[in-house]
Amino acid sequence: MARSLWKGPFIQNLILKKATNWKKNNLPSYKLIRIWSRNSVIFPSFVGLNFEVYNGKTYVPLLIKKKMIGAKFGEFVLTRKMVKHK
Repeated sequence: MARSLWKGPFIQNLILKKATNWKKNNLPSYKLIRIWSRNSVIFPSFVGLNFEVYNGKTYVPLLIKKKMIGAKFGEFVLTRKMVKHK
């Protein structure tokens, strides 16, 4: 079931604060912002930033592009290893 419209998109406050501080202080975009919230929505202000999203074991680097706006961080970071049989 989708989230109700009056609530708006979900985002963890810490992610929003880190991203706005990153843009405000003109920090280099090649440095990574570490986050744990895979269910947070990607906002347009995140375009061009590098995030490291925790997949349960390690941090996976993720560069935000325009096509990713509106999706969730967890959609781009796999949690299960692909099994390849010989």
